Amino acid sequence: MFFVDTLETEGLGNRSYLAGGARTAVAVDPPRDIDRVLTRAAQRGVRIVAVAETHVHNDYVSGGLELARLTGARYLVPAGAEVAYTRVPVADGDLEPVDEDVTLRAVATPGHTPHHTSYVLQEAGHAVAAFTGGSLLIGSVGRPDLVEPRLTERLARAQHASVHRLAAELADEVPVLPTHGFGSFCSSSAAGGEGGTIGGEKASNPGLLQDVDTFVKELLAGLDDIPAYYAHMGPANTGGPAPVDLTAPRRADAEEIARRLAAGEWVVDLRGRVAFAAGHVAGAFNFEVDGQLATYLAWLIPWGKPVTLLAESAEDLARAQRELTRVGIDRPAAASVGTPADWIADGTAPASFRRATFADLAAARERGEDVVVVDVRRDGERAGGWIEGSVHLPVHQLPRRLHEVPAGTVWVHCAGGMRAAIAASVLDAAGREVVAVDDGYAAAAEAGLTLCTNG
Repeated sequence: MFFVDTLETEGLGNRSYLAGGARTAVAVDPPRDIDRVLTRAAQRGVRIVAVAETHVHNDYVSGGLELARLTGARYLVPAGAEVAYTRVPVADGDLEPVDEDVTLRAVATPGHTPHHTSYVLQEAGHAVAAFTGGSLLIGSVGRPDLVEPRLTERLARAQHASVHRLAAELADEVPVLPTHGFGSFCSSSAAGGEGGTIGGEKASNPGLLQDVDTFVKELLAGLDDIPAYYAHMGPANTGGPAPVDLTAPRRADAEEIARRLAAGEWVVDLRGRVAFAAGHVAGAFNFEVDGQLATYLAWLIPWGKPVTLLAESAEDLARAQRELTRVGIDRPAAASVGTPADWIADGTAPASFRRATFADLAAARERGEDVVVVDVRRDGERAGGWIEGSVHLPVHQLPRRLHEVPAGTVWVHCAGGMRAAIAASVLDAAGREVVAVDDGYAAAAEAGLTLCTNG
C-alpha cells in the first residue's frame, strides 16, 4: 500500500513530500534542512531511493543534492535544467521505480520554468497522486515570470497548456499535491490551503476555466513584485548547494552588538512586535520569528550583509537560524539570547515607539495632529483600496526609499500588523518618530477613515 507524507515549510509557503511503499520511498522537492525528511523516513521505516525535483527552485535552496548524497538515492532533475552536478536527467514519460508496484511517472509541465516537470505517483499502474510543483496549484498556478522577462508571456501560455494536460490525463479523484501556493510568492495569485483534486481544480481553477488569452492577460496583470532574494536561489540550486550547518552561532555581548551596528551591519531582533515596540536596541530591526521571517528578512537585507540575531530563547534562535538557511542566509555573524538589558551597554535606555489601532489614527486626524500615513502593503493589496492621503511604500522597498517619507510623525500600517512592525523598526532605526498600527485593515473603515479605490 502506498503512502504520501507532507512536510510543511510554512514560513515560505511551500510543501515537500515523502512518498512510497512498505520499504522504500521518494522525496519530492525536499527542503534544505533535510534532517526533517530523514526523520520522517526513519519514522516510516523506509529507505529513500530517489529524490525528485520538479524544477530548479527560485524561492528556496534545495536540499535535494545533499539528501541524495547522504542516502545514495538517484537524484532526478528535469533534463532541460542546466546544473553543475551529476544527476539523473528526467524526460517526459520516464518511469522511476519507488517500491514494489509503486512508480513515479514524469510529466513535462513547462510554465513555471521552461523545464518544469510534474510527477505522477502510480500504484500498480494507476495514478494515486500528482506532485505538481509550481504548475497546477490549489486554485491557482505558479507564476511564469521568475526566469527571464522575455520568456514570461511564452511561459504563461505554456502554463495554461500544462495544467490542461494534467487535467486531461488524470482522473478527477487524483489528489493535487503542489510544492508552492500556501503563501509562497511563487504562486501567481492567492492559492488555497489544505489540498485539492483534479476534479476540484477543474471546477474552480482559473487556469482550467479560462481560454488561453484571457488566462494569460489576467495572469500577467496580477503579478506582483518578486522577492529580491529569488535572484540568488536559482544560481545556488544550479551550482549545487552546500550542506547545512546548524551549529550554534558565536555569542555576542552588548559591546559587540554596538560595534556591529556602528559598522552598518544588521542586528535583527526576533521577538514579537509588542515586546520590540516596548523596548529594543536602538538601530535594530524587528523580524518576528513567528512571522514570515525568512521571506521578509531575505527580501529586505542587502545580500551578503552580516546579520546578528537577538532572541528571547535558544529555541527561538535555533528556529530562526534553520529558517534562514532555507533561503541561503547560512551563518549569522553572531547572536545573543536574553532581553534588551543584556544587549545594551552602559545602562543606556532601550529605544521604543508607540503602537496603535486604526481608531487611534482616526482620532489623531480628528485632533489635527501632524500625521503621515505610510501604507507598506504590496501593489496588489493597495489596488483594492487605501486610506485617503496615505503614502504607498511597500515594505520591501522602504529601506531604499526612506527619503520619500514626508516629515512628521509616521503612522505605518499593512494588512494585519506584521509588516507594519518591520517597517516601524526600519523607520525608528532611521531616527523617525513612528507609530506602528497593529490592526487588521478592515478596521480602517470601521474607524471612519476615508478609503479610496480605483473605481
